[in-house]
Amino acid sequence: MRSREEQRQQNIPQGSSRQRNTVKPEGYAGAPSSSPAQVDPSSREDRNDLLERMLRRENLLLAYKRVVQNGGAPGADGVTVAELQAYLKTHWESVKAELLAGTYRPTPVRREIPKPGGGVRLLGIPTVMDRLLQQALLQVINPIFDPHFSWHSYGFRQGKRAHDAVRQAQRHIQSGLRWVVDMDLEKFFDRVNHDILMARVARKVTDKRVLRLIRAYLNAGVMAGGLFEKTDEGTP
Repeated sequence: MRSREEQRQQNIPQGSSRQRNTVKPEGYAGAPSSSPAQVDPSSREDRNDLLERMLRRENLLLAYKRVVQNGGAPGADGVTVAELQAYLKTHWESVKAELLAGTYRPTPVRREIPKPGGGVRLLGIPTVMDRLLQQALLQVINPIFDPHFSWHSYGFRQGKRAHDAVRQAQRHIQSGLRWVVDMDLEKFFDRVNHDILMARVARKVTDKRVLRLIRAYLNAGVMAGGLFEKTDEGTP
C-alpha cells in the first residue's frame, strides 16, 4: 500500500505480495529491472568463491544457530534438530566434499506432517541438513539480491516485519488516503518456472556450483504418502 507520490517515484509495476516477500535480506533499494537488457553487467557477483564463503566456519555456525532456534519437524530422513550436531559430526566431511565437487544431491522434502487434531498438513519440509545448507547459502546470497528489492516490501526481510507495514499503513490513512488494493497470484510458489527463475538468479550469481546447488534444491522432489514425486515446477 503506497501513496500516489511514492507510486510516481517508483514507477515500477509491483507483483503479488507473496511474490515480493520471499527472501530475508540486508539492504534496501528499488525493485529489480524487468528485462535482461536493462541489467547492469557490473551488478553481477563476479566472484566465483560464493560456495567457499557459504562453507566458511563462521557462516556455518551462524546458520546452525538459526536452524536450531527455528526448530521444526524433521524431514524425510527423520533426523531432528536436536540430533543435528551429532549428525554433522558423522556426515559433514562427506557432505562438504560433495558440495565442493558439485555432486551433492538434496533429500526430497517431506510433504506431510500430522496435525494435532488429526489429519495431515501439506508443507515442504527439508531435512535438517538441507535446512542448514539453505540457511548458510541464504546468508551469503542475501546481500547480492536484497539491494534490488522494493523498500516497500516488508515480508521475510531482515530488519523489517509486519509491524512496520502496519505503521506505514497507518501513516497512509492519516494522510487522508482511503483506498486499499489487494492483489495476489494464485498458487504462485507452486507454479514457479525453474528455467526462468535460474536465468534470473544467474544474472547476479556467476558461481556455477551455487547455481547447480539451487537447481538441485528445486528438482529435489517430495515424499508424499511414502512415495517420491518429481518437482518440475514450483519451489519446495
